[in-house]
Amino acid sequence: MMALDVITSACSFPADECLSQIVEGMMEVVYAANNVLVKKESFKEFSVYLERVTPVLKELNKKDISHSRSLNSAIEILNQEIKAAKQLTSDCTKRNKVYLLMNSRTIIKNLEDITREISRALGLLPLASLDLSASIIEEIEKLCDSMQRAEFKAAIAEEEILVKIESGIQERVVDRSYANKLLFHIAEAVGISTDRSALKKEFEEFKSEIENARLRKDQAEAIQMDQIIALLERADAASSPKEKEIKYFTKWKSLGSQLLEPLQSFYCPITRDVMEDPVETSSGQTFERSAIAKWLADGHEMCPLTMTPLDTSILRPNKTLRQSIEEWKDRNTMIKIASMKSKLVSEEEEEVLQCLEQLEDLCEQRDQHREWVILENYIPQFIQLLGAKNQDIRNRALVILCILAKDSDNAKERVANVDNAIESIVRSLGRRIGERKLAVALLLELSKCNLVRDGIGKVQGCILLLVTMASSDDNQAAADAQELLENLSFSDPNIIQMAKANYFKHVLQRLSTGPEDVKTIMASTLAELELTDHNKASLFQGGALVPLLHLVSCGDIPMKKVAVKALQNLSSLPENGLQMIKEGAVQPLLALLFQHISSSSSLREQVATTIKHLAVSTVSQESSPTPVSLLESDDDIFKLFSLINLAGPDVQQNILLAFHALCQSPSSSNIKAKLTECSAMQVLVQLCEHDDPNVRANAVKLLYCLIEDGDEAIILEHVGQKCIETLLWIIQFSNVEEVITYAMGIISNLPEKPQITQWLLDAGALPVISKFLHDSKHSDPRKNHLVENATGAMRHFTASTNPEWQKRAAEAGIIPVLVQLLDFGTTMMKKCAAISLARFSESSLALSRPIPKHKGFWCFSVPPEPGCPIHGGICAVESSFCLVEADAVGPLVRVLQDPDPGTCEASLDALLTLIDGVKLQNGSKVLAEANAIPPIIGFLGSSSLRLQEKALNTLERIFRLPELKQKYGSSAQMPLVDLTQRGNSRMKSLAARILAHLNVLHEQSSYF
Repeated sequence: MMALDVITSACSFPADECLSQIVEGMMEVVYAANNVLVKKESFKEFSVYLERVTPVLKELNKKDISHSRSLNSAIEILNQEIKAAKQLTSDCTKRNKVYLLMNSRTIIKNLEDITREISRALGLLPLASLDLSASIIEEIEKLCDSMQRAEFKAAIAEEEILVKIESGIQERVVDRSYANKLLFHIAEAVGISTDRSALKKEFEEFKSEIENARLRKDQAEAIQMDQIIALLERADAASSPKEKEIKYFTKWKSLGSQLLEPLQSFYCPITRDVMEDPVETSSGQTFERSAIAKWLADGHEMCPLTMTPLDTSILRPNKTLRQSIEEWKDRNTMIKIASMKSKLVSEEEEEVLQCLEQLEDLCEQRDQHREWVILENYIPQFIQLLGAKNQDIRNRALVILCILAKDSDNAKERVANVDNAIESIVRSLGRRIGERKLAVALLLELSKCNLVRDGIGKVQGCILLLVTMASSDDNQAAADAQELLENLSFSDPNIIQMAKANYFKHVLQRLSTGPEDVKTIMASTLAELELTDHNKASLFQGGALVPLLHLVSCGDIPMKKVAVKALQNLSSLPENGLQMIKEGAVQPLLALLFQHISSSSSLREQVATTIKHLAVSTVSQESSPTPVSLLESDDDIFKLFSLINLAGPDVQQNILLAFHALCQSPSSSNIKAKLTECSAMQVLVQLCEHDDPNVRANAVKLLYCLIEDGDEAIILEHVGQKCIETLLWIIQFSNVEEVITYAMGIISNLPEKPQITQWLLDAGALPVISKFLHDSKHSDPRKNHLVENATGAMRHFTASTNPEWQKRAAEAGIIPVLVQLLDFGTTMMKKCAAISLARFSESSLALSRPIPKHKGFWCFSVPPEPGCPIHGGICAVESSFCLVEADAVGPLVRVLQDPDPGTCEASLDALLTLIDGVKLQNGSKVLAEANAIPPIIGFLGSSSLRLQEKALNTLERIFRLPELKQKYGSSAQMPLVDLTQRGNSRMKSLAARILAHLNVLHEQSSYF
C-alpha cells in the first residue's frame, strides 16, 4: 500500500505518524518526477521545494506534538496535495507526450496550485507552541513566502506551439504544410522522432487519449482535442496517403457533378462580390470586412443597408457564414478540378495551356487544392506533357510538378513512380535556358526525398548536364545545379568535386576578366553562396581576393557592397582571414568604414563584420614565429575604437567583438595598452547601459578584458557605484550565461578597496553572488567559469580588516559553500575559496567567545562546554568563522595535493592561520592530526620559490615542538640538505637553521 493511501483522516493516526507518511509520499513524488515526459524543469523546481519541505517536517516530527485544529488542517492539506502531486506526476510519466503537451498549461497551473496549497499548509503549523530553533522557523517562513510566489514557466517552444494551434483552429487553417510544420515542432518539443512512422504512431496514441476523455465524460476536453486532431490530421505523417484518398473520394461522391451558384447571402452588399471575411455590424447586417472598414473610414456613420447609426467599434466575425462560403468554394473547386482532366488530352494546344494555367493558379492558392490535384491522379498526365512539342506546355507542366512536390514526400514519390518520369525531366535539362531552370528546380525539390534521390543520378547524361549548368552564367540555375549535385549520391565521388571545381573556376575567371556588371554578379554569387570551409579555401587559393579588393577600392557603391559581402563570406574561415591581412585587405576596409556613407549603413555593417572576422583569425597563432597583427598603427586602433560612438548598434557590436578577439591575440598587450590610453574603459562603462542587448553584452566582454589585467588607478577612476549597479542588474536579469559570467568576472577583478566593497553591499551584491555559489555544487560543469568568477567576487566581503562585512558574508551561509568548493571545485575555485577562508580565519581568535567561568560550588555545576582546540573559547561557523568548526581543515589539506602551486599556496596560507602566534602548540596538533605536515615537507622540492620559502618558515616553527620534530624530522632532512646546497642565500640559511633544530648541523655551521 502506498504511503499516503493509508491516511484516511488527520485525526485517525498520531500526528508524528501522519507527518512521517507525508514525508515518505513527498520522497516518492521527488523520485517519480525524474521520469516525467514533459515540463521536466518545472517538475525539477517543484521537487526542490519538496526537498526543502521534508527536513522541516522531519524536524517538526522530533518535537512532542499533539493534534490541534490548525495542525489537523495542515496535515489534511498536505495529504491531499501530495496525493494530487502523485497523480499529476503519474499522468506526466505514462500518458501520451502529445496529449501532455496540449495540456501543458493545465499541468503548470496544477503545479502552482499544489505548491501554494503546501505553502498554506506550512503556514498553519503551530510553530509558536513548539520548541523550534530560530533558524528552522526562519526557513519555514522563507519557504512559505517562496512557494506562495512560485511561478512555473512554460517553455517558449511549447507556448508557441499552443498559440499556433489556437490560431489554426480559430482561422480554420486547412493548409497541409502548416500542419506538417506544426507536427514537426511538436515532435521536437516532446522529444520524439520526426520520422513519419514514429509521428503516425504517436498521433494514433494521441487520438486514443481523446476516446479516454469521452469515457471519462469530459466533453469539454474531448471537443477541444477533436479540434486539435482536425488541424493536425492534415499533416502527411498523421494520415497515410491511402487514408487521405479514401476520405477525399468519400466526400467527392457526395457532392454531385454540377457547380453551384453562390447563395445571395454570400455576396457583400457593398462590393457585390462573394465575401472572404464576412463581419456583422451593430445593425445586424453582414459585409466584407475590408469594404465596411473603408465605408466607416470614409466618414459614414450609418449602415449602408438600413441607414441606422452604426457602433463603429463592433465588427463581429460571422464565422457561420464564413464556414458556409468556404464549404461552397471547396465543393465547386473539387468538382472543377475533377472535371478538367479530359481537357489535358485535347489536341488543341490553347485549350491545354488554358487548363494548365487554371490548375497552376489553383495549386498556388491553397495547399488543399494541391492535394486534390494529386489525389485526382494528375501527376502522370503532367509527366506525359513533358514530351509535348510546345515548349510553353512543357514549362507549365514543370512548374505545376514543382509546386506539387514542394513539402510533400507523397507527391515526390508519385512523380518517381510514373514510368520514365525522371528521364523526361532530365531530358528538359538539355533544352532552352528557361526550361532547363525549371527542370533543375524540380529535380532539386525531388532530391529532398530519400526514396527519389538515388534514382536521379542514375539517369544517363544527368550528371554531365548538371555539371554544365553549375558553370552557367545564370546564378540561380547554377546554384540549383550545384546544390542538386551535392544532394545526389554517385558511384564516382569525383563527379561532385569536378562539378564544384568547374563552377568555381568559372566564377573566378568571370570575376577577374568579365565586364564590370558581370564582375558584380560573380561577386554577388560568392556573397550569397553557402560555402563549406573547403570551398572557401579553394576560392581563396584560386585568386578571389585581388579582384574583390579591386571592386572594394574602385567600384561604385553597389559593387562595393557585393564585394565586401563576398569578402565577409570568405573571411569567416580563419586561414582566409590571415591571408587577407597579409595581402593588404585591412586598409581598404578601414578606409570604407571610416567614410561617412550615410546612404549605405548596410555597407558599413558588412565591413565591420568582415573586420571582426579578420580579428578573430588572429587569435590562434601560437605556433607562428611572426604573428600577424590586424591593426599595425596606433592611429588605426584609436580611429576604429572611436567609431563606436558614431555608429549604429550593428557596427558597434562588431567593432566590440573585433577588439575582444584582438585582446586574445598575440598583440593583446599592445591592444589593451592603447585602448587604455584612449579612455576606452570610460566608453565601455557607458555602453554597459546601452539599450541594445548585443552592444551591452559585447561591451561587458571587452570591459572584462581591460579590467582583468588593468591598472588599479584607472579602474578606480572609471568604475563607480553606478557601474557596479549596472553590472549587478546584468547578472540578475540577463538571459545569456556568457554575459553573466563576464559581468561577474569584472566584479571579481575590481580592486579590493573599502569603497568598492561598500558599493557592492549597497547594491545588494552579496545575496546575488552567494546564490551562484550556493548553486555551484549542482551546477553544470559548463558553468565553471561563472562559479570561478563568483568565488573570486566573494573575496570583496571577506577581508579581515572589516569583521562586519565578514559577518554578513558568513550569515549568508558562504563558509560551508567555500569548504565544499575545496573538494568539488576547479583549481581556480579552490584557490579563491582558500584565500577567503584564510581571511575569515584571521578574525577567528578575536571572535571566539570565552568559556563561561563556574560560579558557586564546582561539584554542583554543569560541566563546561569543550573549548575550540585552536582558539580555546566557544567557536561557531557564522560567529567566529572557525575553520575547525567549519570542517575546513581536511579539505584544505587535500588541496595541498593540487598541481597548481598558486592554489597550494592559498591553501597553505589558510592552514597557517591555525598556528599564528600563541596558537602554535594547538594549531600544530590539529595540522598533524589532519596529516598536513607531509605535504608541507613535500613543498621543499616545489618548483615555486614562494611555496618553498613558506614551507621552510612553517617547518621552522612546527619543529620547535619536540613531538613533531621527532615524528617528522627525519622525512624533512634530505629536502632540507638539498636546499642548503641549491637554494638562494636566504633559504640556505633557513634550511640550515631547521637542520640545526633537528641536530643534523651544528649551530656554528658555515651555512648560517
